[in-house]
Amino acid sequence: MILPSYVRTLARYNSWQNANIYGAAEGLSDQQRKEDRGAFFGSIHATLNHILWADQTWLHRLGPAAPPAKRTIAEGLSLHESWDDLKAERRRFDGLIQDWANHLQPSDLEGDLAWVSGATGRQLTRSRAFLTAHIFNHQTHHRGQVHALLTGFGVKPGVTDMPFGDDIYMG
Repeated sequence: MILPSYVRTLARYNSWQNANIYGAAEGLSDQQRKEDRGAFFGSIHATLNHILWADQTWLHRLGPAAPPAKRTIAEGLSLHESWDDLKAERRRFDGLIQDWANHLQPSDLEGDLAWVSGATGRQLTRSRAFLTAHIFNHQTHHRGQVHALLTGFGVKPGVTDMPFGDDIYMG
């Protein structure tokens, strides 16, 4: 079982790393960010859209967020066509994630959640604690892909290791 304090740590890490990745991608042209580089979702822009879409989807399932404007994984790749809109919504939603985490109670992590998975086309049931951990694992996984794509453009994002982030560890 994970604890609300762990979720708060991961929410802070998420915001820090999104600022890191978006800051690194800022120096690229829109064409570079949208160029298909052979990654799982093709481009930096599409991958960042996917991360945001998935965050919105999972927080909607867990309760504190409205559903994303796009309903499927494929549609989520174009959640925001504009870089400025994508950045602004990422910042706003990171605030929502942190607010959710800051108010999380142990009971919020208890029990199961059932949903119909768009990825598998069937109903699944998993524990709320497990799915909460998945949200942050999923973000980290795909940010790693974006990190590699940025590196391919010669851009070096900042530090990604949790122990070196200011205000990440709160004990």
